[in-house]
Amino acid sequence: MISFSKVSKQYGRQILFVDASFQLNPGEKAGLVGPNGAGKTTVFRMITGEEHPDDGDVSVPKKLSIGYFRQDVEEMSGRSVLEEAIAGSGRLGDLHHELMDLEHALSDPERADEMEKVLERYGEVQHEYQQRGGYELEAKAKEILQGLGFPDEVIDGDVGALSGGWKMRVAMARILLGKPDVLLMDEPTNHLDIESILWLERFLHDYPGALLMTSHDRDFMNRVVDRIVEVDGGEIFTWTGDYDFYERERGLREAQREASYARQQAMFAKEQRFIERFSTHAAKAAQVQSRVKKLEKIEQLELPRRRKVVRFDFRQPPRSGDDVVALTGVGKRYGSRTVYDGFDFLVRRGERWCVMGRNGAGKSTLLKMVSGALAPDSGTVKLGASLKLGYFAQQSLDLLDPSLTVIEQLQKDFAMEGLGVLRTLAGAFQFSGDDIDKPVRVLSGARSPGSSWRGCSSTRRTSSSWTSRRTTSTSPRRRCSWRRSTASRGRCSSSRTTGRS
Repeated sequence: MISFSKVSKQYGRQILFVDASFQLNPGEKAGLVGPNGAGKTTVFRMITGEEHPDDGDVSVPKKLSIGYFRQDVEEMSGRSVLEEAIAGSGRLGDLHHELMDLEHALSDPERADEMEKVLERYGEVQHEYQQRGGYELEAKAKEILQGLGFPDEVIDGDVGALSGGWKMRVAMARILLGKPDVLLMDEPTNHLDIESILWLERFLHDYPGALLMTSHDRDFMNRVVDRIVEVDGGEIFTWTGDYDFYERERGLREAQREASYARQQAMFAKEQRFIERFSTHAAKAAQVQSRVKKLEKIEQLELPRRRKVVRFDFRQPPRSGDDVVALTGVGKRYGSRTVYDGFDFLVRRGERWCVMGRNGAGKSTLLKMVSGALAPDSGTVKLGASLKLGYFAQQSLDLLDPSLTVIEQLQKDFAMEGLGVLRTLAGAFQFSGDDIDKPVRVLSGARSPGSSWRGCSSTRRTSSSWTSRRTTSTSPRRRCSWRRSTASRGRCSSSRTTGRS
């Protein structure tokens, strides 16, 4: 179906691919993995024709329909959520809107002289629309939107009033509704709640077409994909199995290659000692030459590259009071919608809490009230004594200055730290070389949260951290490092809260 044959691609001095090859077959569901900057997005762009290889061939059949869900959302306004989802659903969506336009033309007395032509076109469009199952389109669109978490009143509302995260869901609904032959999905679970992720998992599992996706959610990937495509070091490797299988087999292969490399190095050292010892002995001259020629013919193995994994180091903070935060009789409303009413909540030192609920239930509102970014309409929010609080917002730009560069943002947050310390800190999150001089506003969604999270936890000694979706753009390997680092920070509390939310 789609094949890469000896593809090479380079951006300036950065080499992404060297003679890389792989194939995506009909019906396959593959996960695309690799370090940030390895070239995963470039793979998507070459498949869609947005970019071309420097050498080699990317073969995509002409009649193949491709749906590409990406992280940047185009402007949406002037339509209902339902109409926007239908509008971007491919040929069927185009027919749907043309049919609506033709129906308006048929009822327009000013176009009476065009009626015969309009009727003829109406018949053609209606026939194709019916053949493609168009009269079920609106029902299917509502089903997909509901699966992605849209309530009925929002489906009929103005798409322009939605936040960026909800517009991402509309963009995803458009792709899924179009039923392309191939789905390319870049981080589809970002901005989805648990119910929506489970619905998407079932949808993709039953999807008849091919799927190539990236995801930082290893559990989601394990349940959806049956093949892994790894992009790393200019090469593309394929593995038959889910992400856990890939990780095990990759570890075994690296261990085997390291063992083979060690054995070869030991053999080289042994032969070299023999050559050096008897190089001046006439009686051993033939053996020495034989071993020299033998070593020259042996292909030297390379030590496998090991990826750098960030180790999160949470420094011991100053001791705070026993009560970290206390909410008493808190009320919060957005217009006519009540989010909190008489809400009581107490967090004590050493406890760890997870706030769960549907989108719009008030999870981020709770964190914002605790951090002081949002005031309650009624009741009190009281922070404990000697408390230093860190807050990582879901929208990282809430805490970042888009006009600053990465290094300037760090210098602003940590004025007392030296440039060397800040460069090391940035490098740990893969901001190296000229990357630290990039403006925050041009960073991808996966990288700007990294800057914000550094400001929250890596240098400051906070006695209480409040995070909203802090692993949304975090790779599976980095999530494992996070879990290991936080596992020893205390026990999860089983206390209850009172009031309504």
